[in-house]
Amino acid sequence: MTPEKMKEECLVCRKHRGELAVPGGVIYEDELIFVSHAQLFGDETEHYLGHIFLETKRHVPELADLTEEEAQAVGLYASRIARALIATESVEHVYSFFICDGVPHVHLHIIGRYPGAPREYWGPRVDEWPDAPKGGVEELAAVAERVRDWLKAH
Repeated sequence: MTPEKMKEECLVCRKHRGELAVPGGVIYEDELIFVSHAQLFGDETEHYLGHIFLETKRHVPELADLTEEEAQAVGLYASRIARALIATESVEHVYSFFICDGVPHVHLHIIGRYPGAPREYWGPRVDEWPDAPKGGVEELAAVAERVRDWLKAH
């Protein structure tokens, strides 16, 4: 597949072009990065609250391919979003994961762990906790709004 075709079909690039719905809209965006709450996938009617995506605007498949400017923006906003989740969602810990296997476009999962999460659900399984806070489009949008407002204020 050509690089142009990969970019055309890329889920993240499609979101940036406005072809996919983003619950609550864009949390933050500049020329380098795009931040939003995770959207509902497939037949999901609810998704884990406080699951934020931070993505590069440029279609780049690997962390090692980031420019220094992109890497600095990703690091700075990962920290800011973590602080926003702690302040607005009362999470007790914030995880960040780069995976990029399923969608070869650099994107960071920034996910808060809510109080009461059993140890066996810490880390990459935090959203599998049966009692984890989940919500539909309205609840996801409310989280996005609170995080966006916190970022604007700080």
